[in-house]
Amino acid sequence: MRIIWFRVRKVLRGRRSDAGMSTSEYAMGTIAACAFAAVLYKVVTSEVVATALQSTIGKALDVPF
Repeated sequence: MRIIWFRVRKVLRGRRSDAGMSTSEYAMGTIAACAFAAVLYKVVTSEVVATALQSTIGKALDVPF
């Protein structure tokens, strides 16, 4: 019985996978997130987007009740 249990444990250990990320993967993810945030910030703070938001808000506030 001990031999069977030993073999089962050995098979189960071989099936384990590393589901986490390594340090380099965290670093690449952080860099990508920062780059995306920088691009999004530039888009949101651009004159075109600011004008469109002001226009939309102005139209919403001018709606008669």
